[in-house]
Amino acid sequence: MSNTQHLKPLKCDICIIGAGSGGLSVAAAAQQMGANVILCEGNKMGGDCLNSGCVPSKALIEASRSMAHIMKAKQFGIDSQTAIDFKAMHQHIHRVIETIAPHDSIERFESLGVKVILAYAHFIDSKTIQAGEHLIHAKYIVIATGSRARILPISGLSQIDYLTNETIFDLSEKPEHLVIVGGGPIGCEIAQSYALLGTKVTLLEASTEILGAADSDCKTVVINAFNDLKINVITEVKIDSFSQDSDGLKYIYYQHNDHHRKLTASHVLIATGRTPNIEKLHLEQANIKHTVRGITVDARLRTNHKHIYAIGDIASPLQFTHMASYHASIVIQNILFKLPAKVDYSSFPWVIYTTPEIAHTGLAIQEAQQQNLQILTLSFKDNDRAQASLATDGMIKVAVNHKGQILGVSIVGENAGELISPWTLAIKNNLRIKHMASLITPYPTLSEINKCVAGSFYTPKLYSAKTRKLVQFLMRWF
Repeated sequence: MSNTQHLKPLKCDICIIGAGSGGLSVAAAAQQMGANVILCEGNKMGGDCLNSGCVPSKALIEASRSMAHIMKAKQFGIDSQTAIDFKAMHQHIHRVIETIAPHDSIERFESLGVKVILAYAHFIDSKTIQAGEHLIHAKYIVIATGSRARILPISGLSQIDYLTNETIFDLSEKPEHLVIVGGGPIGCEIAQSYALLGTKVTLLEASTEILGAADSDCKTVVINAFNDLKINVITEVKIDSFSQDSDGLKYIYYQHNDHHRKLTASHVLIATGRTPNIEKLHLEQANIKHTVRGITVDARLRTNHKHIYAIGDIASPLQFTHMASYHASIVIQNILFKLPAKVDYSSFPWVIYTTPEIAHTGLAIQEAQQQNLQILTLSFKDNDRAQASLATDGMIKVAVNHKGQILGVSIVGENAGELISPWTLAIKNNLRIKHMASLITPYPTLSEINKCVAGSFYTPKLYSAKTRKLVQFLMRWF
């Protein structure tokens, strides 16, 4: 410990490493509930979500959706002229970040009583953390360092000016041709946003399909929207190398259908997944078990040391901001109240913010089909509000067992992310399809889709020959 003798000693109940969504949630709750908390952050308060993830991407997406509404305005009988000011849009994105930032700021957390240390933290041993000039001894430690864009080791990539989610929101001019490497949710959201804003977009994906784990029928609806925008989607691609000329043009050399091909782009975005931020933690000095995917935890989010927890992207099968917030609630129950709370992902919801959106909760529809569960389906075309809004491109699919227990739901369509919440509640609380079918919904709303698809579970019985005979008997004799 001789090399740490010059450091300032601190003691606390909980030391949190990382001030992203998960770390901030634990810090705010624990301090206000009576714990003594130290929060360490070596980069920006708010983490990836605020600065280069959820917040700026949704600001961009909403800007592009304005164009989507304008494009269909003629169908409503409205003719409008539009001009896109990329500088103004860039200002909008960063204005949104600045508006939300105070909620995640040092000032707010210090006002709550949290000691904030702006320095990267690492383990000295399993009980001790070093952050800047401080040596922290903590009863509990929560690791919440999140993730960053995964950069594949492709020849020439390091020699070109490529973009990631951390830099694309700094663009203040329209890209002429944006090539996106990676057809997962992030790649697809940004591809469609820029295509709506008038950029030529090419999307390269190594696997056979884009949009990850989404239901195949839901994917089809979004892919049709991509086709309408002339987004060039190329799957089963193997990229060989990149290069850049003196004018800044980028060249992508790849293989497709056994042919060597070349693309020229003004901008290249790398969206090939995420990698956990664990390198600076010195996990080996605390003997904390981990893999290239992140830190190994149990169902209570504890590492192999019961007083050290890991939450969010570094400890999750799914990387979402609301997962980190959910993990924070599990940790709070375990540390503060000594409750053996465990994670339960059976009703976890997620949304892909394309236009239209894809939302899902519970069991995957494909898995439900493999288990021979009943799949209830309803098109947005059958909803009066969708017809009035010209938002009929969509559907809902609900997986139920023979008893009517709701097990999984996928929705594609306008406001799918809002429509999924009651299904998440239903699955979490083991509700059955009758509860959704009996729900009174205002007319006309998109939420009637939920009620109507639930009601279809009973249609075969209600309109069967057996029911008709029963009704005829009752009408005749009573």
